[in-house]
Amino acid sequence: MLVVERIERSGTNLSIEAKTDGAGATSVEIRNSEAQDDVAAQLADAWQTICSGLRRDLGAQIYGQWIKPIKLARFDSDNGDLQLVLPSEFAANWVRERYAERLTLAWKGHFSDVKNISFAAKAGAARIAQVKKGNGAAIDQGITAPQTGKFQLDLDPRMTFEEFIAGHSNILAQNAAQRMAAAEKPLFNPLYLQSSTGQGKTHLMHAIGHAYRAECPAARVIYMSAERFMIEFVSAMRRNEAMEFKAALREADLLMIDDIQFIVGKNSTQEEFLHTVDSLISRGKRVVVAADRPPQALDGVDQRLLSRLSMGLVADIQSAGLELRRDILHHRLASMPHQQVSEDVVEFLARTISRNLRELEGGLNKLLAYAQLTGRAITKELAEEQLSDILSACRRRITIDEIQRTVCEYYRLDRNEMSSKRRARAVARPRQVAMYLAKVMTPRSYPEIGRKFGGRDHSTVIHAVKLVEQLRGEDTEMDNDVRMLLRQLES
Repeated sequence: MLVVERIERSGTNLSIEAKTDGAGATSVEIRNSEAQDDVAAQLADAWQTICSGLRRDLGAQIYGQWIKPIKLARFDSDNGDLQLVLPSEFAANWVRERYAERLTLAWKGHFSDVKNISFAAKAGAARIAQVKKGNGAAIDQGITAPQTGKFQLDLDPRMTFEEFIAGHSNILAQNAAQRMAAAEKPLFNPLYLQSSTGQGKTHLMHAIGHAYRAECPAARVIYMSAERFMIEFVSAMRRNEAMEFKAALREADLLMIDDIQFIVGKNSTQEEFLHTVDSLISRGKRVVVAADRPPQALDGVDQRLLSRLSMGLVADIQSAGLELRRDILHHRLASMPHQQVSEDVVEFLARTISRNLRELEGGLNKLLAYAQLTGRAITKELAEEQLSDILSACRRRITIDEIQRTVCEYYRLDRNEMSSKRRARAVARPRQVAMYLAKVMTPRSYPEIGRKFGGRDHSTVIHAVKLVEQLRGEDTEMDNDVRMLLRQLES
């Protein structure tokens, strides 16, 4: 057994180390730390000279990205081994592959004691610039490496593929997302999800993250908004840690950036995003981006970035149709069997909150919460009362003229028949359907609607609305006609 006792004599540069072995013999070694300090200073001077030459030879951009982040780590004067530390494994490999020979020659030319150099990644705030001499004791020069940035993965546990309701408008995007999350190599990369606000692209990105981590638990997954990407990038540059930020992004196995339309116009951010996408795709890593418009409609975007974003699959998510909105509400209510919501309320919400699926679920949640807290039954009247702000914002400004034109095209009638006095069923029934749609889809009163249909009395409009409601429940063909017209007008 070897017992080591170390004694430091303050106020001097002497370090005395007493070693006692198992037989009781003691040896004492005195080191002169002043000599080690001198070696460290020579290394630092040589490195400064080498950096000046590399900056001139490589250019400011390459130097700043790959050489400037290098820190001196450890030097062994016995064998001439010098270790250089970089912020990440990716950066260490990159510099080793491209600049190892150049750096070795530079060191031999400016500090002949260096025979070999090695590269290592140092995560966290590492104490570096230690000089090893003699039996391997080290003197800490007190230089601190910057902290390597880590991106916390914040995925909503509710946003999974199991909770995503598919329909005609989003089936392509859902299937593409599932392929991207599978263990096997995806057929397309990157995946570009495009839709207006609240149609499910963020849900799909979270679902990809959950599913891919389940398939590949060791995978490095990064999800962030474009806004956070910009903030993190600018902050890293201000802290002189841009290299660490870039390396952390490029070590991802799956990178997902949401709302990339906010990156356009920011030249430095675009440039970094472009290089990150290039690096990941060239190494077979996965990239998913989302935006509220197609790549070609991104104003002010670099053409190189536009080309990268368009090279995979652009999956467009259309506005959810009435059937999908119904399905989403039914799925949500199925998880709460104790909540009593009639079908007419579901139909009312599905028809009126058509702009945004997020608003649709939010409206239902608000209605359920109000009913629970007050004990009131959930009725259509309660929905109109409590969701008036959402409903007024979501109602598309459909005009009676637009309704009349659409109905006439559907039934192949002359537009003048909407105001004529003819009572033949082939004319009167489409006219009644148009009155019904005018009441359902516009805020106009019965008298106002009557005036738009040849000056008819409000009682005629009331009769038409009630009749069509009744026929929809009795006649499948009538119900299908009305559904089709609603879909056309809503789209």
